[in-house]
Amino acid sequence: MRVAQTLAAAALAALTALPASAAQLSLGQVSNYLNQLSSATSGFTQVNGDGTISKGTVYMQRPGKVRFEYDPPEEALVMANNGTVVIFDRKVNAAPETYPLSQTPLSIILDRNVNLGRANMVTNHTYDGTATTVTAQDPRNPQYGTIQMKFTDNPVELRQWIINDSNGSSTTVILQGLQPAQINSGKFNVRGEIARRD
Repeated sequence: MRVAQTLAAAALAALTALPASAAQLSLGQVSNYLNQLSSATSGFTQVNGDGTISKGTVYMQRPGKVRFEYDPPEEALVMANNGTVVIFDRKVNAAPETYPLSQTPLSIILDRNVNLGRANMVTNHTYDGTATTVTAQDPRNPQYGTIQMKFTDNPVELRQWIINDSNGSSTTVILQGLQPAQINSGKFNVRGEIARRD
């Protein structure tokens, strides 16, 4: 748990070291930024609900596609495509776990048209002098949990998110810096990944 606390403190220090923003980002500005984020990649550090730390690279292609490649010693891979999230884990000798993308708050970022101004979508919208934090949920299915996104501006950039899921667990993903990138479609080919692992 100390490692998680240290990492959280380091992330806060990194955000604090950035130039202070002029003002809180509006929900419209955040929505526009996410809608223009078509294809990007970043290294990431993940703080899991039990305090353990994972690292890796995330590939994102909106709408609807994401791939989390975890660095060793982790043996997990998480992919989303065609409305389905698939979790591969070589440590578990079983078929990949699957569930609908719509049942995770991450679907809000990956939606074809992000509109944070929709009624009952945003549950909190704050500014701490450095970053704007927006907490959102699917207004039709709030039981699926929330995603708390942190943005800096000049230019607007997504820096981290915290997913609080329906099971009451919390997962923090700290991005090293999303960069626009051309990503090969094979990165999101779930069937190809399954065939490769057979």
